[in-house]
Amino acid sequence: MPKATSTSGAGAHEDFDIYASYVVNATGMHIGTLKVVRKRDRRVLYPFDGCETIGPFESSDDARRAAEALGLRIVAADLAHPEP
Repeated sequence: MPKATSTSGAGAHEDFDIYASYVVNATGMHIGTLKVVRKRDRRVLYPFDGCETIGPFESSDDARRAAEALGLRIVAADLAHPEP
């Protein structure tokens, strides 16, 4: 069973929750899954309609790491240019 990880870093990053995990598709490849939530208003920043697929990857670790990295990029972008 895939495990979700919640990442809350120091500073302003603690105002966001990043839930990164993975699923295995029909061909046995690993696809990253991600949910990014801004805590102050509970706004879901990711996923959104038309968002990219994270993967596929050979391993679950690679898929999860890619999802976490994307989550951190989304947080950094929102901190730099917050959405209303």
